[in-house]
Amino acid sequence: MFSYIKRKLSESDSGTSANQTDGLLARKTEQMSLATESDDRMGIVIGKEALLQELGYKNASDLQETVYDALRTIRDPEKPATLEDLNVIYEDGISVMPPTKSNVSVVRIEFNPTVPHCSLATLIGLCIRIKVERSLPHNIKLDIFIKKGMHNTEDEINKQINDKERIAAAMENPNLRELVENCIKDEE
Repeated sequence: MFSYIKRKLSESDSGTSANQTDGLLARKTEQMSLATESDDRMGIVIGKEALLQELGYKNASDLQETVYDALRTIRDPEKPATLEDLNVIYEDGISVMPPTKSNVSVVRIEFNPTVPHCSLATLIGLCIRIKVERSLPHNIKLDIFIKKGMHNTEDEINKQINDKERIAAAMENPNLRELVENCIKDEE
């Protein structure tokens, strides 16, 4: 990329020396960066809002509400109730974070299992991930976590539900896939 820019700069200003071209290249690439150290916070906020608007959301709250609306209908694997009814998911547990360096929106979802030894917490995390991925028409990075201190094995479960390879392997299992599909299917 830099060699292309350098070549274009030298073509457009054939009377410029190599050192001047390198300096011009450095200035141009610095201008292309999203934010400098002095305005880092402001640059991230502007970048996040612009990215969200490009994806069709008014602001971070709009994306947060969209994600929550998708999650609220997930059914608990054991009980005849939704995760919203059981307070496993809640609006305050969804946060829109600053985008990645490659301009991908990041959504953090925190959930609270009903008991500290819930054996289906991993399945619930998997259902949350699959439902959000299928509900949004664009790519986002999901960080899904059990609320701190609310499960006996939260670190292990958090690792599992945020590992792409483990997610893919889980969804290849026909029995597990059927469980997930039953939990996330919309009411008719």
